[in-house]
Amino acid sequence: MPEAFYLPLGEGRFQPTEHTAGPWTADAQHFGPPSALLVRALEEIPAARETQLGRVTVEILGPAPLTELSVRSRLDRPGRSVELLTAELVAGERAVARAQAWRFAASDTSTVATGTAPPLPSPEGFPVGPRPENWLGGYLDAMEWRPITGGFGEVGAAAVWARQRVALVDGEKPSPLQRLFAVADSGSGVSGLLDPRDWWFINAELTVHLLREPEGEWIGLDAVTVIGPNGVGTATSKLHDLGGQLATGAQALLVRPR
Repeated sequence: MPEAFYLPLGEGRFQPTEHTAGPWTADAQHFGPPSALLVRALEEIPAARETQLGRVTVEILGPAPLTELSVRSRLDRPGRSVELLTAELVAGERAVARAQAWRFAASDTSTVATGTAPPLPSPEGFPVGPRPENWLGGYLDAMEWRPITGGFGEVGAAAVWARQRVALVDGEKPSPLQRLFAVADSGSGVSGLLDPRDWWFINAELTVHLLREPEGEWIGLDAVTVIGPNGVGTATSKLHDLGGQLATGAQALLVRPR
């Protein structure tokens, strides 16, 4: 099998590999790779000056099958300082996900930067975590997971390091933001409060607010899930690289018994 989540077919078309498959069914992708593929499309939209994505929201419109996908992107709202970008992931005639991003003109605010969480302990001090029993491989095996506290298959808040073992697109080196979004959708998975054999806790979206781009291969998730009384929950993640927190992620969850 190619060591990548997707094979490029040309003209914005991609073939998912088995590395994209989620932990519950081999017929649908974990939304980490599709989120990263959408960010790749957003990054391809030309900018007239130095910019940074400030917020990206991925709306999940349906399961992403392991069949040919096409990606298209556009600049919806041009501007000198603030721009709105959109990318869409399509399977056949059906849109399976849509990403919108605010892109800001970059400036130097390093002297007033503040408010981030303390860095996580280095991943080198923690062993690779095992995949939980009865969880499928695919995406989980295509990533290297090093739990600090909690993690997949354990109940409650978790802090976990992860890095890709495969490329996003065959023949390409993933960008820092692509690496980030390949991991960010796992916040609800590592910090789940309920047994997935008895409960659904499905995220309908992923929103990431960015302070800067990550550096290096490792992405850290410091995640917690809360559940309300009416079938709705939220998973919130502080997203790290080895230098500290670089973003905050959130996922709206549908929670109900199976």
